[in-house]
Amino acid sequence: MKKFFPIIICFLLLSPAAFGRRQAPLANKGKSGLYARSIKKVLRLRDEQVDLATAALIVSENWSDMVEGRKYLSRLDDMALEIRARLKRKRLKVNSMAIPVINEYLFNELGFKSITEANDPNSLFLHTVMNKKRGYCLSLSVLYLALAERLGLPLYGVVVPGHFFVRYDDGRLRFNIETTSNGGTASDEHYIAKFNVPENGNNGIYMKNLDKIQTLGCFFNNLGNSYSDIGNMNSALLAFERAVKINPMLSESRANLGNIYLKKDMVNKAIDQYLKALRINPNDAKTHNNLGNAYTQRDSLIQAVDEYKQSLELDPEFADAHKNLAIVYSRQERYGRAIGQLNKAIDLNPKDASCYSQLGDVYSQMNDYEQAIAQYKKALKVDRNSAEPHYGLAICYKKLGLVDDEIWQYKQVLAVKPNMLAARVNLGNAYFTQDRYGAAIEQYNKAVLIEPENAMIHYNLGAAYSKSKNYQQAIDAYLKAVEIDPAIGDAHYGLAFGFYQAKKYDLAWTHIEIARRLGVEVTEDQVEAIKSRLR
Repeated sequence: MKKFFPIIICFLLLSPAAFGRRQAPLANKGKSGLYARSIKKVLRLRDEQVDLATAALIVSENWSDMVEGRKYLSRLDDMALEIRARLKRKRLKVNSMAIPVINEYLFNELGFKSITEANDPNSLFLHTVMNKKRGYCLSLSVLYLALAERLGLPLYGVVVPGHFFVRYDDGRLRFNIETTSNGGTASDEHYIAKFNVPENGNNGIYMKNLDKIQTLGCFFNNLGNSYSDIGNMNSALLAFERAVKINPMLSESRANLGNIYLKKDMVNKAIDQYLKALRINPNDAKTHNNLGNAYTQRDSLIQAVDEYKQSLELDPEFADAHKNLAIVYSRQERYGRAIGQLNKAIDLNPKDASCYSQLGDVYSQMNDYEQAIAQYKKALKVDRNSAEPHYGLAICYKKLGLVDDEIWQYKQVLAVKPNMLAARVNLGNAYFTQDRYGAAIEQYNKAVLIEPENAMIHYNLGAAYSKSKNYQQAIDAYLKAVEIDPAIGDAHYGLAFGFYQAKKYDLAWTHIEIARRLGVEVTEDQVEAIKSRLR
């Protein structure tokens, strides 16, 4: 007899999605910008085809090889889908009512926060913001805009001098969103007053709704600062040039490009950018100061003074402008005015060792070594590891003939900055004056490693070898000196002496003649001594 077992049918309760119902695509689906692999390709797209997050993550991948941009794009999509699901549960449309939901999710639940000071270049990048949940105005705004783009919200970036925020604008309703204040709102008037927004008319960029390419232009400006912070000047230059090309009316980009040009000794280009920046925003004290620096570097001292004064009219507490104005006054030998500016800088920041050191330099130029030494010692009380006051003390002691004290100070400098060429050479010179030629040779050889094409270091080395009667080494050093600079008459004179000692009288005669032609005082006895050996 067959046994029949009951057939048990299990009905699993499946969600509608399990039967394959697809979710509606995100608003950025199908954009060409999602498939871009380089910034050049992004910048060739029409603005409506740009995906801001993809562009930002391409920059992240260029900054760090460890970044996988697609992983972060997937996370952004998930965040956007979660926000959309919450809107649906609350029966809210994807419009201005979505902003409080985004703020609650981002800032209260996920814990994204603003950084008070943007002093870490990594804080600019979207991947870092998503990893650490920390960012500053621009980087948090890029995250916010990337989510809005996926939701189809009419949000735009807005820039003012030194700040960036987000604006909702659907053509009927418009309000600002401050990402550094958990998505709070602030009026246009608040930003205009707080950030001293210049009036540039219809051609300006400040307080306007930016398109995505313009937002990327602001991003490139900050990217340039990030590269500059890590010393990559070529990448910084490329970023700032892109920023200026995209947003020619953004004064910060032009000023920053000017800073890079100045660091690269492209002074006239720097001045051109500073002047253009000031035409956009004439009330920028820092740019007036930097323009003053460029004029100083070009030796246009009267124009430099005018710019530093303009900077201080706009910001009387700008210590760097006081210090820079003091430098120019010192070069003009207006020492009283230089001292006055430095005392103002010290009043503003009494813990700035460089102010006291610079004040010491002024007194040293005035040959008031007692006052100079007192100021250098004040600098060292503030910062005992500062090389500049030690160097200033060494110069003072040299002028006073205190060679042992001079040597000790150079050693302190080199303990902090072993590659400071002037200190290394001067230490060698101090040993030379004490007839300590072996010690001098050691310092000159170290100086040669720092700057091998400096002819005078090779000349000094030759002189030290000659004094220690190492004539072949002296000849080698002098030959290197005249190879670099054939016009050093004293090096030819040294060669004449060295070849004479080496009994190579024809070469000695050749170089004594060159030395005479170059204006070196040669005695008849020396000439006759060589001639007698040639007969």
